[in-house]
Parts: sequence; C-alpha cells; structure tokens
Amino acid sequence: MKNVYFEDLDHGITMIDAQLYRQGQVSTYLIVEGGRAAFVETGTAHSVPGLLSVLEHKGVPRENVDYVIPTHVHLDHAGGAGELLRHLPNAQLVIHPRGARHMIDPAKLNAGATAVYGEDRMEELFGRVVPVPVERVIEAGDGDEIDFNGRPLRFLDTPGHARHHFCVVDEAGDGIFTGDTFGLSYRWFDTARGPFVLPTTTPVQFDPEALHASIDRLMAEGLGSMYLTHYSRVGDLPRLQGDLHDLIDRYVAMARAHADDGDSRHEILCKEMMQLMMMRLRDHGCTLPDERIRDLLGPDVDLNVQGLGVWLDQTA
Repeated sequence: MKNVYFEDLDHGITMIDAQLYRQGQVSTYLIVEGGRAAFVETGTAHSVPGLLSVLEHKGVPRENVDYVIPTHVHLDHAGGAGELLRHLPNAQLVIHPRGARHMIDPAKLNAGATAVYGEDRMEELFGRVVPVPVERVIEAGDGDEIDFNGRPLRFLDTPGHARHHFCVVDEAGDGIFTGDTFGLSYRWFDTARGPFVLPTTTPVQFDPEALHASIDRLMAEGLGSMYLTHYSRVGDLPRLQGDLHDLIDRYVAMARAHADDGDSRHEILCKEMMQLMMMRLRDHGCTLPDERIRDLLGPDVDLNVQGLGVWLDQTA
C-alpha cells in the first residue's frame, strides 16, 4: 500500500491516514469483526483509494463491508462517503438525521466549499462530494444502535462542534469514535506527559455550553479510549477532559474580550490563541521550535478563530 499510512490498534480497529492536508492530521478507521467490516469517517474522495487498499490488505472483500459511518458531514469526515459507497456494494451509510439530506444531495456542501476554497483548490483538497442513494442511508438518532456482526455500535447526539454530529460508542473497542467532539490531539505534540489536546471551534455551529455537555457525556460512558479523527487514539482521558473544558472557557473569554474590535478582531484573536497554544505546549513539555508549532497549528488556529467570530456575531 504505497504512500498509505495505517496503524493496527487492537479490538479489530485499524487507523488509516486520510492523506488530507499532511500525514498525521486526519484519521479514518476500519473496524473488522468476524470477517465483516465497517468504516468510521471517510476523509475525502481522494482518500478512498487508500481506504480500499487497506481493506484489501486485511483480506476483507468489498462486499463484506456493512457500514460507512461519518460522524458529521464536514468534508474531512464525510466528503468521501458517496465515492466510497460506489465501491462497496452492500454497505449502508449511517449518518446523523440532520446530516442525511446533505449526503443524499451534496449540492450545498460542494457549493459551500467551492465558495471558500475556489474551484481548483476545492478539487485539489476534497474532490467532489458524490450523492448517496437515499435507499442506502440509515439515520441514527440519539441512543440508536446498529448490530455490526454481533458488535453493537451505539450513537450519541453530541452537539457543540456541529448540530449534525454524533459519536459512536464501541464497547467492544473500549472506546468512542469522537469525530471533533473530543477535540484535536496530534501525535506531533505527544511528550512524556502524554497527549496534548485542544478544542475545535470551526465554523459555523460552535456552541460552548453544548460542547461542554457533550464532552462530559462521552466521559460518562466510562470507556478507556477516544478514537479521534484528528488524530488517532488517545487515553489519559480525565486529564484531557479537564484541558478541553479549560480551553473552551479560555476561547470564549478571549473572544468576548475582543468582540468589538471590528476588522482587526480576527488577526488579534489568531495572535492571542497561538500565544496560548505556545504556552500550553511548553508547559506540556513540547520542545518543537516555535516556527514548527506555528506551521502545524496555524490552520487550526485560523479556523477556530473563524468559528469564534461566527459565534460572537450570532450571539451578539
């Protein structure tokens, strides 16, 4: 599998790099249970060949894939769903009820991303979002469960990052597939203290109180791992839970302090958020040069500040 990075975890779970942005930034997951398979998250249309190559490497026929499960419809999580399903004749898409219509008719997803990135950059990053036939869509509401070859997968409605977001509880895997609800934790920042985590407040549906509640709801399941989309599996969950709550509150306070800064608000908030991340990373024991940290976190800081700006404007 040339150029496809993947890592076998345990409990039949394999993390596959989605090959989006840079290696180490976006995870997808393949779960194999008794010769049957399910994908959680898809990356983009460009990620699909890599996912299929790992499936082949595992010796699982394409017709043995039962489910494709994006946690929400943002393109780094669900952009490849329709294209992936074209190659998996028996798989069904499992999606949050608020996101189903966008998978069936992705015109708004394509148009929105094209408006942000431009036609050429949109194609380069994401490809096109392919429609999913309505008869292949399962809407999973809060508390719903599917039987994946005798392995229950249960869905929790987890707003805060997006209103069309669920997380997938996999008790057999001693963990939860969290999408963006449990934040970002890149392996670049691991130290002797363990993983470093930060919340994601990307546009356009950040809701701090809902996100606080969703994080606590995940922790209440009492499982040992979180399988993040950004990036891979983490433990040490009580510490990370506390860090997420603290940083959400700091983001909110920072945003409110600059709510009336007009055209300079975004630039000021980006600078302050990066300074906060630097301080937290140094306290965590990270020894990467400042320039490298700015390179790695710059896009997330910019998106987080964009999301805080939308939230400020909506709550003004």
